[in-house]
Amino acid sequence: MGKLGTESLADFYSLELARAAMKLVTEVRPISPGQEVLITADTAADWRVAQATAAAVHTVGGIPTLISYPTLAEPMQDAPAPVTGAAIAADVWINYSVAYQLYSKAYRQAIDAGCVYVELTGMDVDMLVRTVGRVDYAAMQEMATRLYVLSQAAGKVRITSDLGTDLTMAIDPAGDPFFEDPPSEGGYAQMLGGQSGYMAHRESYQGVLVYDGTIWPPASIGLLGEPVRLIIEDGYVTRVEGGRQARAYETWLAEFDHPAARLMDHSCYGFNPGVTEPTGRILEDERVFGCMQFGLGASAMGSPIHSDGVVLSPSVWLDDIQIQDHGRYVHPELAELCRAMGATGY
Repeated sequence: MGKLGTESLADFYSLELARAAMKLVTEVRPISPGQEVLITADTAADWRVAQATAAAVHTVGGIPTLISYPTLAEPMQDAPAPVTGAAIAADVWINYSVAYQLYSKAYRQAIDAGCVYVELTGMDVDMLVRTVGRVDYAAMQEMATRLYVLSQAAGKVRITSDLGTDLTMAIDPAGDPFFEDPPSEGGYAQMLGGQSGYMAHRESYQGVLVYDGTIWPPASIGLLGEPVRLIIEDGYVTRVEGGRQARAYETWLAEFDHPAARLMDHSCYGFNPGVTEPTGRILEDERVFGCMQFGLGASAMGSPIHSDGVVLSPSVWLDDIQIQDHGRYVHPELAELCRAMGATGY
């Protein structure tokens, strides 16, 4: 569909949407008969996707409940009380709300109650068809596992880009639960396919990070028209440099008087074949094929905000082994998986 903007025709991709929604509840997050499934969509979300998902859940024997509510000012803020109550009682919670609930109080209470939280923030019809309906999901998951294993086996990661990114970080061998096998009991979060990562010591991030794809939140930025340069020392963003969008980002960060808001939180690889360029929707922009995505604002350390940014066409080294060259996976095992996924250019 191109840049940010949802196609509003009621029958747009109607057949493809139905198929993608069925794939979502049978392959991506398999729903069993009798499971209670909460589907949340704030007023900025695409209600067609929520309804199609509910229909698919019902078709496979699950029990769907849809809740819509006013769009919150920022992600992670407290949702209306009925959302929290429904989430605690749900077996699976599929979130389409643009102001996502990941890391919120409702999210944490739902996870503690054993709920599986599926984060699909801002998913519209076009995105669901491209990122779920038309991709080889099993091959993407294999790519995610291989990237995670290779990265966790390294001691250091270095990322560069033509616009000036030169960032290093030390791997934490304890690992990242987001990319480990899910626990046999209890709740956990599940993300859209086409992303993997590693666990790095937060205070080990050093250097320069230049975003050139998307920053979100805040909603006032989104798709970037100019690079935004972050200077990072001992894991903390000490300066934000650039033009109008960089100034807007610094102003937004300054509103939150908490040191963890400027602490780097995570790094991820993006590789969903259905995403070839950024659109301004962070869910898919984090998965632009060949990108790197970084999270700022350590929620586990008490940060009141969490912001994600995208670097397009990076080069990546694990210790002395280069796995990406200007966005192209060059490690032999990864290149073979790219071919299996049907990625362009492999």
